Amino acid sequence: MARRPLPRIPISGNDRIARSRELARTAADNATDVLHPLITISRGLRLLAAAGLRRWADTPRDRRGPGLFLAAVCVLAVALVPYGPLLGLVGLMGVAAWKGRQRVPVRTGPDESQAARLQALHDALVPYFSVPEDPSPLFAHGGEWAKALSDHEFDGDGRLTRLRVKYPPYFPDGEAEARARIEQLLHAKSGRGREYLFVWEEEANQLLMSVLPALPTTVAAQRFVTAPGELVLGFTDQDAVRRTMPVLDGDTTRDAPPVVWRTGPRSTEPHLLAVGHPGSGTTSLLRSLALQALPYGDVLVVEGGGTGEYACLTGRAGVLAVECGLAGALAGLEWAAHETERRLISANRARQAGHPAPEDVGRPLFILVDRPSVLSHVAAAEGRPDPQQLLGVPLRHGRAAHVTVVVADQFDSAEFLDEAVRNHTRARLVLGPATPEQVRSVLGALPHTTPTADVPPGRGYVRMGTGAVLRLQVPATPDPYDEAASEAHRQAVLGLLPERQYAMETGVPEVPEDRRAGERAAGAADPADTALTGPRLEVPAGPVRETAGTGPVPEPVGSPTARTGSAPVPAEG
Repeated sequence: MARRPLPRIPISGNDRIARSRELARTAADNATDVLHPLITISRGLRLLAAAGLRRWADTPRDRRGPGLFLAAVCVLAVALVPYGPLLGLVGLMGVAAWKGRQRVPVRTGPDESQAARLQALHDALVPYFSVPEDPSPLFAHGGEWAKALSDHEFDGDGRLTRLRVKYPPYFPDGEAEARARIEQLLHAKSGRGREYLFVWEEEANQLLMSVLPALPTTVAAQRFVTAPGELVLGFTDQDAVRRTMPVLDGDTTRDAPPVVWRTGPRSTEPHLLAVGHPGSGTTSLLRSLALQALPYGDVLVVEGGGTGEYACLTGRAGVLAVECGLAGALAGLEWAAHETERRLISANRARQAGHPAPEDVGRPLFILVDRPSVLSHVAAAEGRPDPQQLLGVPLRHGRAAHVTVVVADQFDSAEFLDEAVRNHTRARLVLGPATPEQVRSVLGALPHTTPTADVPPGRGYVRMGTGAVLRLQVPATPDPYDEAASEAHRQAVLGLLPERQYAMETGVPEVPEDRRAGERAAGAADPADTALTGPRLEVPAGPVRETAGTGPVPEPVGSPTARTGSAPVPAEG
């Protein structure tokens, strides 16, 4: 019986073409692998020949003859050397192979995800940087982002860290509101939680955005290299100021850019106002300024919060008083007003007589007032004078009398600050997280950076008069009696405190600092405090009520005994 043939699978013409293409592709790949060295050498020889022709074309005509002669001498020398032609051929093939190798192209542009982010940013800027009348707009829906966005850099997470934006000339870059809208948009599209610096190059119609590194918070209170009358408010970015000073950062010493506040008669910003939220670092700022001022001046502290944050200054040499109650605050500020007037009168009499000003007139006096709005509220409830009104004389005339006023308060009570405080404090600080509106209300201008919602204590912005708004980090100056603070920072503050003045006057031995560091400000008083007859700390336990005969009596104006360096504010008795 004959076999039945197997059924044949029909093959169409398209299948035959596909199989032929597959065979041809496989043969070409195999041939390329076999001939790859020859292809590489051929490519290299071609590149060498092209380079030689370019070099020959660039050579002046008067130098071509000597060049040909030198080449002929080299060829003759290679031909005469044993095995020279063979070695020359091998060397030529090696150079050609190196020149003709296929280099992996280095990616210079953004990848797909980065390009998509740039395109989205370009499309988001279209409503702000385009008008219908523009015939060739830089920003248009569906346009290319490369025409307007350049100098882009990304971090490891794919977020922008640097970008240059070219905008049309008709954009109103001189208006703060228009620039703020662009900065807010770039901040949102580039990633929140970081601080961006915006530099507007109005002449070139370009905007440069870059991410700023966080300011270090490891610089503690210390003796800074400054001239008399200069106080270090904190430290800022390296390119923001033209001055640096050596600071101790942990165990190392480095140069840091400081924000220096110049006080005294030649200061253009003789008084300072700091505003922040609770825990933002305004109290640490005042403590830092007090420690810097004590070596060459006198300090009067008025604390409206009554929390005992300045207990470490009580009784120290140079500290006239630390007032925490309404009665003491009124008496201390009234004395400060009379002292300012006395200094002005003494200096005027000395000038009229042709003599230099008395020595006590030239000794700086620093009045540090923390949260005066609280004292104003208590005074209004009790029908007493507003303590802030007593600051009017030092604020208006303190510059000529070597009197400096520093006021710190919080945003929720900043509206209760007296008009004299608002008008005469030209050095301004904003500490802690703040909205752009809050920053503008205090500093009078918006910073060139975007405020972040989460900042460490002491971080903020500073502006001197009508100058630029700078970032700021206040040196860590915690309460040395606060056990929750860093031990290194507490010891740094204790090392800067002057000796206790009453320990020498009364013969009472001074309590060691390591024992005092373990005591809380709100706890029991120091045993030596009972011997105080000058400066004292009054911490009210509740609403302050002044009894008859309580409160110091201010020195009369022009009294020869009213000397700042020798007569502190009398204690309540």
